[in-house]
Amino acid sequence: MSGVLQRLKQFANSPQGRRTIEQVRRTASDPRRRAQAQRLFGKLRARRSGSGM
Repeated sequence: MSGVLQRLKQFANSPQGRRTIEQVRRTASDPRRRAQAQRLFGKLRARRSGSGM
């Protein structure tokens, strides 16, 4: 598992990783996108709790 974390750290420190992180931050700060994500997570929670797990 530490190999996966090491790869994530390397990606986050790369130029492509920095661009991706900045794009995710901009998207997460958009109220419309945030509401869209909350609806999606709500559906996933409802589906998970309805299955009896």
